[in-house]
This record gives sequence, C-alpha cells and structure tokens, in this order.
Amino acid sequence: MISIERQQKLLLNVSRRLKKPVTMYAIGGTAMMFLGFKEATLDIDLVFEKEEDRTVFKEAVKDIGYHELDSIEIYGAKRNQPLMLRLDDERFDLFLVNVIDFIFSKQMMKRAEKTHQFNNNLILKVADPHDIILMKCATDRMKDIDDARNIIKEITIDFKVIIEEARNQIELGRQSAAFELGEFLENLKKTGVKIPQKVLDELFKIVKKQAEEKVGKKAI
Repeated sequence: MISIERQQKLLLNVSRRLKKPVTMYAIGGTAMMFLGFKEATLDIDLVFEKEEDRTVFKEAVKDIGYHELDSIEIYGAKRNQPLMLRLDDERFDLFLVNVIDFIFSKQMMKRAEKTHQFNNNLILKVADPHDIILMKCATDRMKDIDDARNIIKEITIDFKVIIEEARNQIELGRQSAAFELGEFLENLKKTGVKIPQKVLDELFKIVKKQAEEKVGKKAI
C-alpha cells in the first residue's frame, strides 16, 4: 500500500526529473487520498490529456527505478488500459483521457478544481468527488462500493452533477453509462446508503429512452 506521505514523496521525486512542465489529473484512490477520504492506496492512478505529457512523466518514473509492466496482467482484455510502471509493490497507472470504460471529459477536467504543484513543473489536479463516484461504477469490485459509500458519508452529493455527466458520457459514445450508474447506485442503496428514488427514476428514464431509440432505428 502507498501512504499519503509516500505518494507525496514519489511525485516530488518524479517532478525533479521531468524534462518539461506536465499537467495531470488524479483519479480513484489517488484522488481520494488528496481529498482526505482515505489514507492509502494500492496504486497511483493518473490521467493525462496529452500523450507527450504522459511520455515525459513515464520516463521520469522510470528514471527513479520503476519498470514498465504489461497491463494485461492487471486489466485483462479491458479497453483503454493505462501505461503501467512498477517497483516492488508500488505501481503507477498512467491513463490517456480514456480510463477503461470512461472518458475523462472536458467537464470532468473543469470540475477538478483542487490543485497541487510539485516543484515548478508538475501540476496535479484532483478529480471532483462526483466524478470519482461515477468512474467507480464501471467496475463490480466491493472496494469501489466501499469507496463511494465513504465519499457520500463525508460530503453532500449533488446527484444532478453525476446524472448530467452520465448523459455527457453517452453523448461521447459510452452508451452504458446511465445503466451502469443506476446499477451501482442500487447496490449502494442495498448497503444502507441513502440514494434518492428520484435519482434512480431519472436514470431509468434515460436508459428507457436509449432502448426506445435503438428499437426505432432498427425499425427504419
């Protein structure tokens, strides 16, 4: 596990070796640590908007002793896998805009308001809690249910933000976004988390509309 202190030291160490200024986004457990929702994570999850930035960051990570890892070992046949680097039991997962089944959209980038700077050339922006919850719904891991539950317990969630991003993901081509979000929230509700019924109803309407539109296209 990577502690908060270790994560800070690693990023500072990497920043000293960067060949150019780099901006990146923290997601998943990494973002939760920066937001104070958890104290350790299994890996450092980062998203880059530009391939050049990801490449420069990767080379800096390799310069401190990490080696590249075949992502198939961790992610199997999933799409949009990250570049992965490992040293002993520590790992960096470096995504480029697409995070497996999610697109780190322009709206998500805009909501990532909390910023950390390491030296003069590494800027890290932390994903908004609403977007952390949304991206966790693409998996069926119990730890993601636990993470989402912890976030909802700590802050007031505006479910309209999550629903709107689900709609945005659909427009960007991720057709299953609303369905998976609804299923995820239903599972959260079963664990005792208070999920407003109107939120689930709204997601059902979106999925129903998608199904009707699909049938309509087949009929033409």
